[in-house]
Amino acid sequence: MSGNREDGERSGAEGPFLEIACDESGSDGENLTGGNTDVFAHASMSLSVSTAAAAVREIRDRIRSPAEEYKANHLLREKHRAVLEWLLAPEGPIHGRARVHLMEKTFFVVDRAVGLLLGDPGAALVLFRGGRRTFGEDGWRAFLEAANQLLRVRTNGEPGAPVGVFYDTVDTLRRARPGTDVTGVLDRLATTRARAVSYRAAFLEGPPLIPVLNPLLPAIVRTAALWSGDGRPVRLVHDRQNMLTPDRIAWIEETARHAGAGLAGLRLVVAREDARVQVADFLAGIARKIASDELNGRGDPALTALLRPYVDPASVWGDARSRALLAAPAGLAPTVPAAGRR
Repeated sequence: MSGNREDGERSGAEGPFLEIACDESGSDGENLTGGNTDVFAHASMSLSVSTAAAAVREIRDRIRSPAEEYKANHLLREKHRAVLEWLLAPEGPIHGRARVHLMEKTFFVVDRAVGLLLGDPGAALVLFRGGRRTFGEDGWRAFLEAANQLLRVRTNGEPGAPVGVFYDTVDTLRRARPGTDVTGVLDRLATTRARAVSYRAAFLEGPPLIPVLNPLLPAIVRTAALWSGDGRPVRLVHDRQNMLTPDRIAWIEETARHAGAGLAGLRLVVAREDARVQVADFLAGIARKIASDELNGRGDPALTALLRPYVDPASVWGDARSRALLAAPAGLAPTVPAAGRR
């Protein structure tokens, strides 16, 4: 392959493709209900190396921290609010060239559990949006934790133990509030024990290549689809992650292609050695914090408005109120500056 063009486009024997830099924030492995964060964010952007390096230099010049490596929390400090607003603003260096895929972790758990056991995305939304109101904070928390443990590959006891806990929790909640739409979903879940037993029994043969609860892998597939929507293939450049083994990268590439995404490949880099990935890291951490604040009712309207154009409309988000505030309009695609097209 030949070198970078100004907008990140490359070309060679395989034809032109757009190179997209990516990073994530909020990864807690499979512990999605009791980890350190309640939002996962995967950021991606089409920047040339020179543009990204200039943005990193500008941030360092404005913040003037002695830290060797800057992270999102440098920009999120109140004393650096102006720098944060500059980065996200329409006149800033990444506007129109970056997107972020968000996942509300507790909804991701419910969506995956209902998807595995019932194959009904609509039922997941009914259960999630009515669960806390119907069963109370303690009851709903018990369900989320039981569902997380059921799907989680690693457990502290016997592989089949989470099955009993999950269905005992489902039965307790069904008896407590019968006759509601939410309980109707639990009634259906109560009939799926055999499927859950089969799912857990498969772990005896070894951990699966693709853990059901890992948010990073489907986020990368979605990123490929998002940026190749105009028909031009993309190559993703991603910060190194232990999860991104060669076998899983092969799965990502195959899954993306089967979904119609034009993914030309995925290569891993050290973030501090690629300014584009550094800027993606900034955006991922910033987006995770702004989205988490909005989810928990302490959002900053100005920052939420600045983030909104970057948010992928296909983000995995169940809370209706915060989704309405965070969501970018459907069909709003990232752009590559016209001057960069060759």
